Amino acid sequence: MTQLTKKISLIGDFAVGKTSLVRRFVEGRFDERYLSTIGVRVSRKMIQIAGSAPTDLLMMVWDTAGGDSYANMMLSYYRGSSGALLVCDLTRSETLTSLSRYAQEFRGVNPNAALVLIGNKVDLGGQRMVSDEQLAVVASACGAPWFLSSAKTGAYVDEAFEVLGGLISSVRSAR
Repeated sequence: MTQLTKKISLIGDFAVGKTSLVRRFVEGRFDERYLSTIGVRVSRKMIQIAGSAPTDLLMMVWDTAGGDSYANMMLSYYRGSSGALLVCDLTRSETLTSLSRYAQEFRGVNPNAALVLIGNKVDLGGQRMVSDEQLAVVASACGAPWFLSSAKTGAYVDEAFEVLGGLISSVRSAR
């Protein structure tokens, strides 16, 4: 079985749930307290990619600080990433608007990297400000599949990371 180690970037505005998504994916838990990320935090998790050439993929997940105050550092954090999860908060429409810019900046550094878009906080349905149609338009423009997820309930968190892992694995095998 093939073994790979790949760097993954989590990208999005502040308080969209990037850290909570990583915690849910890596540790299987959710914390109600908001903890702002300063700079970057790296977590890792091994996943198995099925297919004609099964692969063990060690995902080195870079949870980056959100917001414009860290914009200058972000490009250096993105360097060397094989893929990224672009995360927006479904209760704040401006966080979706930012994703096109983040995708463009990320692809400027990693033109062949895979992207997956996540609309997070689907559990807050009554407060939702971003529609499926809006997500689909941005995801299509970024050339990315998209998921509605909840770090709180765990809905579609693993699936989003696994799809990204599969895309990374397929890009590697196509070379």
